[in-house]
Amino acid sequence: MKTNFKIGIFLFILTIFAACKSDDMIYKDANVSAVNALYEPINNKTVKLLSSASASLYFNWEAVKVEDSGAALYEVIFDKAGGDFSKPIYRTTSDNNGYSNGATVTHKIMNKIASLAGIQPGGTGNLIWTVASSRGIKTVMANERRTISVTSLNGFVDIPDEVFITGEGSEGGSTLSAALPFKLNAPGEFEIYTKLEAGKTYYFVDRKTGTPRVFYSTDNATLREAAQTGTITPSKTAVYRINLDFTTATLSYTEIKSVGLWFSPSNAITLNMPYQGKGVWTGTGIVNFKTESWGKDQRYKFQIVTAVGGSDVVKQFGTLNGTDSAPNDASAPSYYFVKLLANVTQWDDKWKFADKVDGKSSSISLVLKGDAAYTHTIVVN
Repeated sequence: MKTNFKIGIFLFILTIFAACKSDDMIYKDANVSAVNALYEPINNKTVKLLSSASASLYFNWEAVKVEDSGAALYEVIFDKAGGDFSKPIYRTTSDNNGYSNGATVTHKIMNKIASLAGIQPGGTGNLIWTVASSRGIKTVMANERRTISVTSLNGFVDIPDEVFITGEGSEGGSTLSAALPFKLNAPGEFEIYTKLEAGKTYYFVDRKTGTPRVFYSTDNATLREAAQTGTITPSKTAVYRINLDFTTATLSYTEIKSVGLWFSPSNAITLNMPYQGKGVWTGTGIVNFKTESWGKDQRYKFQIVTAVGGSDVVKQFGTLNGTDSAPNDASAPSYYFVKLLANVTQWDDKWKFADKVDGKSSSISLVLKGDAAYTHTIVVN
């Protein structure tokens, strides 16, 4: 009985397979039609982008037909004015994970697309867009293309959390992992003190691994994001303070010509501090306190000479945390933190040398690195 039962099961399965046509076992992509009509935005629509996170632009088009009555997927595709979509600058799936015949694109993304098309921050330019429909691996472009005029934001909506400088003209060279960090001074505002090599390119990135966003400038004033690559070439080898402001898409350079130890009792620089690299200036020499009737005066800060518009401008670095006491070996690191001062004075915002520095050869460093508090160090040799 068992044998007859097994034979019956085998014949039943064989009958089912025999009833199946061989064509039914082969997967075929269903044909999909092209989108015949684009509805929104209307052709040549003008859009002024807004910085609001909720601001968006809605794209809508006629639904397509699929051979097997299944659902099609859609992408909105963008290109530069005059392009042919063979190498689009941006593409995004429609709403509902690509199944809707409409797409909500935020102004944040539209601003990015405008940048990729070469539209300057705050400028106006044209983009072209169309829609691709697909089913499986079969993709068909829409029969219509439209133009949209976009006025981009003055600044970046998608502001990076970190910024680094890299490239052969930078101190870290072309190795991305060696890129030097900027210091975040305020939301969207970054700063670095670094040396640039004339005739060699550099650029800014938002991270040191993978494929980072790339930022550059063509006029040394307007900050732009590159679609793939973009560089800056300095005309002069020098140490610079570079300031980036992503809220206004601007950048500025200040050449740092010299740094020195400002000894307040002498009202003068008493020790020159040559640039050592990567935001550090160091000078070595003997510091002699000035003897007064009331004791020894040991007050100091730092003075720098910058070049602005072809003229020398003097600035000072002084204490971030006000003090009128000399430090000792147990003093907190914050005693030595520095800030760029608004005014140049003889006595304000100064430190006092530790007593052990008097009459001794000491190495004094001003340390302005992007990944730590601005500070200075004093080592008695």
